[in-house]
Amino acid sequence: MIARFITSCIAEQIRLAPDKFITVCKRFKDQVLLLEEPLRGVAPMLTAIRKLQSSSEHLTALHPEFLLLCLLSRCYKAGLSILEEDVFEVDQPRDLFLFCYYGGMISIGKKWFRKALELLHNVVTAPMSTVNAIAVEAFKKYILVSLIHHGQSPTNLPKYASSVAQRNLKNLCQPYIELANSYSNGKIADIETYVEANKDKFESDNNLGLVKQAVSSMYKRNIQRLTQTYLTLSLQDIANRVQLNSPKEAEMHVLQMIKDGEIYATINQKDGMVRFLEDPEQYKTCEMIEHIDSSIQRCTL
Repeated sequence: MIARFITSCIAEQIRLAPDKFITVCKRFKDQVLLLEEPLRGVAPMLTAIRKLQSSSEHLTALHPEFLLLCLLSRCYKAGLSILEEDVFEVDQPRDLFLFCYYGGMISIGKKWFRKALELLHNVVTAPMSTVNAIAVEAFKKYILVSLIHHGQSPTNLPKYASSVAQRNLKNLCQPYIELANSYSNGKIADIETYVEANKDKFESDNNLGLVKQAVSSMYKRNIQRLTQTYLTLSLQDIANRVQLNSPKEAEMHVLQMIKDGEIYATINQKDGMVRFLEDPEQYKTCEMIEHIDSSIQRCTL
């Protein structure tokens, strides 16, 4: 009944009583979650957002509710239409925090790590008078996604982050800071030992999957370092140097990295030798200029 009402109601009338409409929609969200059918709420909630918005730049109280439904139903693609829109008008600060946090989680689910970093960065640097649980959880994921995507985590928050965040977030996320420090040493055995010792903590935070992805990404970082030193290496040598169990595992990692454009190499199947190649990119396309510019902006934060 509520889904039909959301579909058929007139937007101009709804905006005359926005609080009542938001309350009804939130109860609708609670009901589909109670039925364990979050997918049933995705389309009606998106319709409700469009009717409540004064413009596409308006972040309503229903945005985080919609993204939560997308997240729980694994309907990540539906959330993309909302996440791609610029936001300049916010009703409540909490809505912005939740919108960026849920959006970051959806982006992680789709492995859009750059977008996830952008959204999580917005949470931890947003103005706040007191530290809040959303920012703490966002900072934990921000550290892990930074390790996965960049191979390093920022040691300090940007200067424009609030003084509250500067003082408290690192202390409240100490296991993740220590994980990042262990990662920077480049020794897989050390980080695996640390993860095993703190497994319960990461699991209780629902971050163990991300932690495992961060550990796995260290193999890629170590292989990338080899390309800066060697022209050719055997798969056995690569396995030994990056602490993989076998040449076969090394081959799988190298092939995946070639496919993802993270390294340039050829593998001679006959003798098991890997030849590292120069980057064929000419660095003269518009896309590459934008990529370089975004990298410069990130480094100057």
